[in-house]
Amino acid sequence: MNDVSPEFAAATTEATMVQINGNRLAVEVLGPEGAPVLIAHHGAPGLGSRAEPRASFGRLADTYRVVVFDARGSGQSEGKGTFSHEQWAADIDALREWIGAEQVIMAGGSYGGFMAMEYATRYPDRVRAMVLRDTSPDNSHEEKALANALATTRVEIDRDKLDRIFAGTVRDNDDLRDCWREILPLYDYVYDPDAVEKKVAATPYRYEAHNHAFQVNIPNYDLKPVLPQVTAPTLITVGRTDWITPVACSETIASLIPGSRLVVFEKSGHSPQIEEAEAWTKVVREFLADVVT
Repeated sequence: MNDVSPEFAAATTEATMVQINGNRLAVEVLGPEGAPVLIAHHGAPGLGSRAEPRASFGRLADTYRVVVFDARGSGQSEGKGTFSHEQWAADIDALREWIGAEQVIMAGGSYGGFMAMEYATRYPDRVRAMVLRDTSPDNSHEEKALANALATTRVEIDRDKLDRIFAGTVRDNDDLRDCWREILPLYDYVYDPDAVEKKVAATPYRYEAHNHAFQVNIPNYDLKPVLPQVTAPTLITVGRTDWITPVACSETIASLIPGSRLVVFEKSGHSPQIEEAEAWTKVVREFLADVVT
């Protein structure tokens, strides 16, 4: 595994700043013109960046036109206006229009999976296939994650910091960093304290987007009623020991989306695209080859 997982790191590659719905978003386009377009959404609003989807879905840029970006309020993008799911999904659709695709493969991990499903249910005619990783169909994962955090034997979790990051009540970027450090030891299949500190240092902190996501969006998040309407072929992947969006969450998604496929990676936590990169990429590549014509 890399010393610093791109799951939680600021992008170091050059982006194009694109005007999308009143915000300049940092966007990268990988792969050949004319290839099927795949838009990949990063996780962790206010903590994530395009670095993770660039590293994972970018592997497919030999076959697909891969679009990765920092969502409004995250990474290097501007953060004007609202951070609602409705707005973030509208930003995805504006990116689709910008790249000139009638339909896209929609992909995302963790909170990016929330947004992939939000997009697929809000703009169903625009999605030709969907790839999800370590995500949840509703906010029930929070109760499971809190229980997992408090039960861990890896580290002793500061309950106040845990509650603050989950409630979306962090005070500023420094406070977000301190709370983030508290839960990062839980993410990987194998715990490496040195790697945790490197990730803390590499993460881009934007507390406003984080707070809105956890204080406003997640309490109202529940796609279970609409997921049975998804007609796009869907692949769901998850790590066996994922603490924050456990396997049960992916199993629920698989039970709701007709004809979807679920693959569990036995030696991964929240990041099979990193911890079992070769196997995960093979599964995604074979799925897309099968369903995207």
